[in-house]
Amino acid sequence: MKISRRDLVKVGLAAGTALSIPSVLRAQSASSGARTVHMGKMSDLSVFDPIWTTSVGTQNHGAAIYDTLFALDSKFMPQPQMVGKWGVSDDKKTYTFELRDGLGWHDGTPVTAADCVASIRRWAQVNSGGQLIMTRASDISKKDEKTFTITLNEPLGLLIDLLADLTPPGLFIMREKDASRPASEQVTTKIGSGPFKFNEALARPGANYTYDRNEQYVPRNEPSDGLAGGKIVKVDRVVVDVVADQQTAVAALQAGEIDYLDYPSADLYPLIESDPNLELEVLDKTGRDVVLQMNFLQPPFDNVKARQAMLHLIDQEAFMRAAFGNPKYIDTVTSIFGKDTLISNDENTGWYKKGGDAERAKQLFQEAGYAGEKVIILDPTDWPEIDNASQLLAASLRKIGISAELAPMNWAALTTRRANKGPVENGGWNVFITDESEYSLGNPLSASLLAANGDKATYGWPRNDEYEALRAKLADVATLDERKALARKMQGIWWDFVGNVRLGKYVQPAARSKTLKGLIAMPQIVPMWNMRKA
Repeated sequence: MKISRRDLVKVGLAAGTALSIPSVLRAQSASSGARTVHMGKMSDLSVFDPIWTTSVGTQNHGAAIYDTLFALDSKFMPQPQMVGKWGVSDDKKTYTFELRDGLGWHDGTPVTAADCVASIRRWAQVNSGGQLIMTRASDISKKDEKTFTITLNEPLGLLIDLLADLTPPGLFIMREKDASRPASEQVTTKIGSGPFKFNEALARPGANYTYDRNEQYVPRNEPSDGLAGGKIVKVDRVVVDVVADQQTAVAALQAGEIDYLDYPSADLYPLIESDPNLELEVLDKTGRDVVLQMNFLQPPFDNVKARQAMLHLIDQEAFMRAAFGNPKYIDTVTSIFGKDTLISNDENTGWYKKGGDAERAKQLFQEAGYAGEKVIILDPTDWPEIDNASQLLAASLRKIGISAELAPMNWAALTTRRANKGPVENGGWNVFITDESEYSLGNPLSASLLAANGDKATYGWPRNDEYEALRAKLADVATLDERKALARKMQGIWWDFVGNVRLGKYVQPAARSKTLKGLIAMPQIVPMWNMRKA
């Protein structure tokens, strides 16, 4: 008889004890004690370049070892971080930035303005906000060793906001020799100037990665506030343990072998809540939208009718139940800007129908000329919620006669394969499911999932010039009402050409030991600084 995870959870709850599952974590790292924090992560860290990928794990790695020019405080206001002081000319076209004292790379060399210039240029190749800056910039250049300027052809009032934005890929400052590499090529070195150093000697791919406190890091004097202020490191070491199996991860948390688990499965919430030593905590209170990305370059989704079919196929309630289960943490969403942002709206949402509309989806696939070709769904099996959603998607497509095929892999492999623009027979893909913070979706100038500029867009490479012209206008609107009006027009166009599809919204708590204090609650990033073990 096959015993499911849910059955094991019931047994654990009935016994009132931790699940009896052999630990693998003791063998993974010898680090322990009050000055070491173990953070459990489901996915392996195979990409270490936070500009090359938008993967959350890599962004967290970037936040640990690199630093940023500006950072958002708890009210999402940009504050200087590496920048000591800055100013703007009277005509609002020239910004001058001077680095603060004490900035140095982990290899012992000083951070320079040239490093910042190269990093901005590389980031701007792939970040939507950075691309906007480059369309306005006439020059970005070093003035002296600590000073650089951004000179614009026309004013861009949002410049500082864009430099501070959290939307992946974030603007992490790298050494000039690393940042001189094209954004399409991965940086493999791990030398930053941030509050943690990556311990290469202790790295065990697939098992754990170790970050040591950077003794030479000089934090800002201001109190910690969101991601801004002083990045005070209160532990000596952070070990990221890769624990793909949820049962093993929760058992390790209960046994005190890890202190934190980033994405516990919803059916394990009751077990975690029943343990007096553990706590569920929502760190990204804005929530996240589940998004289905389609490959515009390959059939059948190079045809707009096939993309429209997916809008009608999706039964959001069913997908969110299958993926996340607990109704307390899930909802539906029909706006491309998220459920609860300032510019969320209901424009052109007549496609939404409770339960979906499989017959309409089938009809649209026929109108698209679908001829039985395989539809490859990239399936991250180490992300249980998205794995469940991917399996439901495959089943839903098969029910209407689409030859859907799952390509199982871990998330790390998916983040590499999704960059393949070729046909499926050459390792390409048709569909994958991901998610995005509603914080980012409320900022369409920088949200990669809201760009439709073809080769410069995110994976799937959607293109619609009319939509992009409206998105560009957002940089110059003066009021929220104008921003809302533009957002309605943008959404009207988006749901016609279907840049991607929403499956619903969720809020997912992390699980932690009650002895782990000081976690910073912000979207996108779970910082390693500020936290401590009581």
